[in-house]
Amino acid sequence: MAATESSTPPSEAAGQIDWQAELAEHDRWLRTVVYSRVGSPQAVDEVMQEVALAAVRQKSPISDPTKVAPWLYRLSVVQALLYRRKMGRRRKLVDRFTEEYRPTEEDRRTIDPLDWLLAEERRAMVRQAMGTLPSRDAELLLLKYTENWSYKQIAEKLGMTHSAVESRLHRARGKLRKALAARQVTGVTQ
Repeated sequence: MAATESSTPPSEAAGQIDWQAELAEHDRWLRTVVYSRVGSPQAVDEVMQEVALAAVRQKSPISDPTKVAPWLYRLSVVQALLYRRKMGRRRKLVDRFTEEYRPTEEDRRTIDPLDWLLAEERRAMVRQAMGTLPSRDAELLLLKYTENWSYKQIAEKLGMTHSAVESRLHRARGKLRKALAARQVTGVTQ
């Protein structure tokens, strides 16, 4: 009877969970779980940020503090899967872009082999430069230039203002120019 008097009800205990302490306590093994699912050390940090946000923003508090670890495990698995899905979509978009702009076999026969080789190298450098950009910048550039979306369409789909789209695209193009210039891609002006 003394144990029930000293313990707090589950509903009150859930409100007392120190998420910062819980996340710190379980961080190492959760990172291992996430790494096993995403396979990239850089991706682990991104997924763990999402796990922390989801833990803090949860809609219904955990009623039993002893179940925090299993709950965090499930949350980590879900966030890792969402990350992989997002990266798969991004990979498909980049692959589709490269396929659309790859010369056909007939084009290759009529093109000078040196010109074709230089064009392939340039495409590879552009892909590498795009990979160095922040994901938001790369996303805007791809939507603008591969999907041929207008500023208005981008603003509507991403929930931004027209002027924000213009300024972000301007900065993203500048970052891409710098990344290309660093790779000494010809025809790039700063």
